[in-house]
Amino acid sequence: MQRFWLAMAVVGAVGTVSWAEERPMMSVSDALALPQPEAQYRVAYGSEPQQFGELRLPEGAGPHPVAIVIHGGCWLADYDLGYVSSLAAALAADGIATWSIEYRRVGDDGGGWPGTFDDVAAAADHLREIAADHALDLERVVAVGHSAGGHLALWLGARRGLSRNDGFRREGPLVLSGVVSLAGIPDLAAFASSEGCGAAVPGLLGGQPTDHPERLGRVSPIEMVPLGIPQIQVIGGLDPIVPRAQADDYATAAGDAGDRVGVKEIASAGHFELVDPSCDAWSAVRSAVLEVLPSAD
Repeated sequence: MQRFWLAMAVVGAVGTVSWAEERPMMSVSDALALPQPEAQYRVAYGSEPQQFGELRLPEGAGPHPVAIVIHGGCWLADYDLGYVSSLAAALAADGIATWSIEYRRVGDDGGGWPGTFDDVAAAADHLREIAADHALDLERVVAVGHSAGGHLALWLGARRGLSRNDGFRREGPLVLSGVVSLAGIPDLAAFASSEGCGAAVPGLLGGQPTDHPERLGRVSPIEMVPLGIPQIQVIGGLDPIVPRAQADDYATAAGDAGDRVGVKEIASAGHFELVDPSCDAWSAVRSAVLEVLPSAD
């Protein structure tokens, strides 16, 4: 299934952040081969095999701010949270507890519509169940997602704007302080295509976007603005998978609705450098997370 992440041609872009280091652009194989540091805790938030999260804690007594880390992979069951383990561990080393969540994806029993969204919502809200035991500060929670996970991170930020009787909203959805979307996909309708990662969108929605405008209004972040919280989109100037227009069009729509959305392009980065703490791109990712994270009182 690697064709979903590799099918699109590499495009160039003029960026705002440059790398000091020249190296080949990372492939999906490189990302899957990144170190996967073990988490201190694996916690179930439901009874299905994919309904769990990995919790990594910083040193010290806390209370710790939290980053909900959401992996991508075209929303497909072929890819799991392993490849963002290094990212989660690096944030924990910087003093931010990380709750890296797994969820049912397209191809999993119950994944796609509506299970993927049910799971991501339930995983985020489960932080309330574990906060006291692990000294987590629920007043300082941000979501950090990569690719399809960037879509889900923005969606988590938008979820409280759903109607009170919407099942995705759940009762008292966890309020986020901000969102960092790494090569995220905020506009599902524009991203859908017959090939590449966009070919997975119908599986996520349970049909073509044009056939489900009501579903788009509930799960596509560009349809849900304003989120009412700070957001930063970090993108690679050489990203072969998610076009720059996804970030720009969303930032415009969200800004027109009253949101504060930053776009940080790393000129020489592709799609996967954003999740590798050993790459020079990491400094921009780290600073984005710290920028949306409120300071402790």
